[in-house]
Amino acid sequence: MTEDAPLPARLPAADETVDCAGLLCPLPVLRARKRLLAMVPGQVLGVLATDGMAAVDLPHFCGQAGHAFLGSRPEGAATLYLIRAGAVAGAP
Repeated sequence: MTEDAPLPARLPAADETVDCAGLLCPLPVLRARKRLLAMVPGQVLGVLATDGMAAVDLPHFCGQAGHAFLGSRPEGAATLYLIRAGAVAGAP
């Protein structure tokens, strides 16, 4: 048995979660974007999604929008993707 904790145990808890289970691309990204606009930089958003494209779309969106993609872990039949909110361009 290894002493290292599995990666999912290292992921932080979400401050807020948006449920996108059953929604197809691009809706998980659009809903994440909308919620992140209202969050304080540093807060963590969880995006619960069943669409396999979320594994590609969410990290790409984070890179383009200045947020940090923290990783993902299985949550039942869905996957929980974790994003740390970055500073919003043009915000005071």
